[in-house]
Amino acid sequence: MALLLNHPDALNKAREEIDIHVGQGRLMEESDLSKLGYLQNVISETHRLYPAAPLLLPHMTSSHCQVGGFDIPKGTMLLINAWAIHRDPKAWDNPTSFKPDRFNSKENNNYKLFPFGLGRRACPGSGLANKVMGLTLGLLIQCYEWKRVSEKEVDMAEGLGLTMPKAVPLEAMCKARDIIKMVV
Repeated sequence: MALLLNHPDALNKAREEIDIHVGQGRLMEESDLSKLGYLQNVISETHRLYPAAPLLLPHMTSSHCQVGGFDIPKGTMLLINAWAIHRDPKAWDNPTSFKPDRFNSKENNNYKLFPFGLGRRACPGSGLANKVMGLTLGLLIQCYEWKRVSEKEVDMAEGLGLTMPKAVPLEAMCKARDIIKMVV
């Protein structure tokens, strides 16, 4: 939400997509998520810039291997810095910018974006997490008009902690859209 408040054009584009594919006659449902590509792009780009856990769970090599020219002996504990990989300029164009449209490209980003890990050891809850985030963010966008509390951009500084909380809590103004009358 903080990134969308700092990029109102992206917020408007997500709202337009929801209005087109879901409409104002009913609330968004989980089954609508597959039609909302831009909303999914926003979530992917947010995961890229601000992964829930910047360091993935430790792994151990099962055999000797080489990674990036380094010899890694069998039994070595590896820590993957997803935060650094997701911001690597060799892997991402303009890596510190919020650009949800980067996930529209024909390029396969599946192995460059891994906020929940990859392969057999990936988080088993990633599917549920993506659905809950998509539905929650989509409903917030569908039901409310959002604005920053001031003209200043929302502070995106990261605080201390395992999950990189925001240093300054998000404050935003919202105004109910007409569809909110359906909830009551």
